[in-house]
Amino acid sequence: MSNSLFNGIHYFRIPVVDLSESIAWYSECLRFKLRFNRDDIAVFELETGPLLVLVEADKNSRGHFLKSGQAEFSVGFTTPNINELYEYLVSQDVKVESIQEDEGHQFFYFYDPNGNKLQVHN
Repeated sequence: MSNSLFNGIHYFRIPVVDLSESIAWYSECLRFKLRFNRDDIAVFELETGPLLVLVEADKNSRGHFLKSGQAEFSVGFTTPNINELYEYLVSQDVKVESIQEDEGHQFFYFYDPNGNKLQVHN
């Protein structure tokens, strides 16, 4: 039995400027399953892990932070086929950075229409 007072992460919240546009992008481009949409938030579920919650926010809000002046991601996704996902996102005109390798796994960064920096790895 664990002594921890917490047993998991239920959701992550990402700020977006235009909720309707973001719902369409996350649903259609990324194929996330919309659980519900209410006023200024939308909740998505993936096959595993916590929920992803989009929150309509002020124009300059982002879901990443800066380190030495450079954007650092806050949310990292996994995929069973990183090369296929990369090619798909490129074909959808998503802003992506090149695939990198680190200690036996591959990853890349991509951006949603609101400029949120996200990461995916295999």
